[in-house]
Amino acid sequence: MPPARFSFPKSSRLLHRADYRRIYDEGQKFAGPLFAAFYRRSEAGGVARVGFTTPKALGPAVARNRIKRRLREAVRVQLPEVATGWEIVLNPRRAVLDAEFPRLEAEISRLFRLLRQPPAIDRG
Repeated sequence: MPPARFSFPKSSRLLHRADYRRIYDEGQKFAGPLFAAFYRRSEAGGVARVGFTTPKALGPAVARNRIKRRLREAVRVQLPEVATGWEIVLNPRRAVLDAEFPRLEAEISRLFRLLRQPPAIDRG
């Protein structure tokens, strides 16, 4: 079993279909070259939680599992940088398979920077 500092704790994962559905329905979208992300503020606050989807269109199970492992690691390393209370679903694109890992980390970092920004005030 890996040391705790290298784990992706269960408290930081989205585990239920209803959570995914709520984020898709009520959240906002971030589109990048390697993945699309849907995110929303949780009413409960708490730690940021992340979920991953990998549709069969991305390839065979081996490829989908590799995509998930790469995304999970890129998120795990940067998860402490995310403000608390966010729920995020990452939908990878096929380009994740061939992308250099630093590029993947940079895209995750770009998403997390967006989530750290204060919300825009609607003066409409």
